[in-house]
Formats: sequence, structure tokens, C-alpha cells
Amino acid sequence: MGELKMTEESFTNQIRRLRFEHGEMTQQQLAEAVGVTRQTILSIESGRYAPSLLLAFRIARAFAEPIDNVFQYRAVQKKVGAKKSSPPLLKRAHGLA
Repeated sequence: MGELKMTEESFTNQIRRLRFEHGEMTQQQLAEAVGVTRQTILSIESGRYAPSLLLAFRIARAFAEPIDNVFQYRAVQKKVGAKKSSPPLLKRAHGLA
């Protein structure tokens, strides 16, 4: 059998940097611009919550930036280790393995 692979995913954003580049916009101001609560912006900005696709586009539009300048997604496949194959059951049962 082959090796096992696990996908590590990360979703990051540049919201905090963009807020400060846009006149030190507050979380409340951004929240009002995109129609959510300040707590939602805080959760997204800190990486505890991933926004819906629609909200991600709204946030990018609020900064007049392409969505991939605001949000970044990365997936990396990692090897977990080789999975050892065991001898077929019939061979083990007869002591041939």
C-alpha cells in the first residue's frame, strides 16, 4: 500500500493591515460598510471564523481590492508516514506469512 497524505489548510487575511492603510478604519466602520457586526469582523480578522464567499467579496469591495489581496488560502499535502501492508489473511491463517 502507499503512503498516507494529509492536507494542511490555512486561510489568512490582510484585513487589519488594510484597515490601517485606509485611514485607520475601525472594525465598526468596516462592519457597517459590509452589513455585519463588529464582532464578526473581529472574528474574521483574528482567523477564528472564515467568512462566507459573499461576505469575503463585500469586504474586498470595501477596500477596493481584489479578493485575493484580502484573503489567502493555502493547502499543502504532507506525508503522514508509510502504511505497512499486512500479509493476506489466508496466508497468516496458515502460518505462511
